[in-house]
Amino acid sequence: MSGSAQASRFNPYWLLVAPAVLVVLALYVAPIANVLFLSVTDPKPGLGNYYRIFESDTVANLIIRTIRLCLITTVFSVILGYVVAYAMIHALSHVRQRMMAILLVSFWISVLVRSFAWMMLLGHNGLVNNTLMASGLISDPLPLMRNEFGVLVGMTEYMVPYAILPLLANMQGIDPQLASASRSLGASRAQTFFRVYLPLTRPGIIAASLLVFITSLGFYVTPAILGGGKVQMIAEYISVQLLVTVRWGTAAMLATLMIASVLAMMYVLNRFMKLSAVFGGARS
Repeated sequence: MSGSAQASRFNPYWLLVAPAVLVVLALYVAPIANVLFLSVTDPKPGLGNYYRIFESDTVANLIIRTIRLCLITTVFSVILGYVVAYAMIHALSHVRQRMMAILLVSFWISVLVRSFAWMMLLGHNGLVNNTLMASGLISDPLPLMRNEFGVLVGMTEYMVPYAILPLLANMQGIDPQLASASRSLGASRAQTFFRVYLPLTRPGIIAASLLVFITSLGFYVTPAILGGGKVQMIAEYISVQLLVTVRWGTAAMLATLMIASVLAMMYVLNRFMKLSAVFGGARS
């Protein structure tokens, strides 16, 4: 009887997803578990690698710099993305289609190509400095590269399209009659935007901020090229620890911190609202 009950509780549809589960375990879970293992065993067992966060000024400053750059990138990317998404929603149909085409094309351009393009623009002999010097506004080239400014410009430019998509998906679900009703009740355009429209786009803002911040944590190429080795972030530092100094334990510790940070942000967000609603899924 109990055997038949257990058989009745078994869902045969799990057999359909079993190969995918095995692939995920082999390609994702196992490597992550290996990273966690290395962080507490190399060069010797214990939490010595994690103590470096408090003992080493280099590691502490690296983490602080990475978080600061990611936060600034998130703020500017979401603001610019919000403006573009708002313009797309209120544009004519054919104009919106062209803007969407340009947005999608931007995803096909390699981050390496973008970084070299910014080098041509922001370098000492780049287009920006040459134009300013030719117009007489400056006498010497401005330091627009090999510093945090150049890194922030490159990161923000790359992340704006990622901010636009969740904002656009959110704005498309807002009933335009709400703004009309607000205006008919005597509210000004500014009051309608700040009291009606902006609160309704909060899920999109949260989704865009989360997506941009999490993606920015793993930036490697842009800081390495536009920072010129002077603005090191966690991903580049991990690469140095693996390939140059061969400190696998330190690299694994930093990778573990990044994974834990992403999971913690997703958990906190899920405590306050459904992730499916934030990223444009169905609302119950």
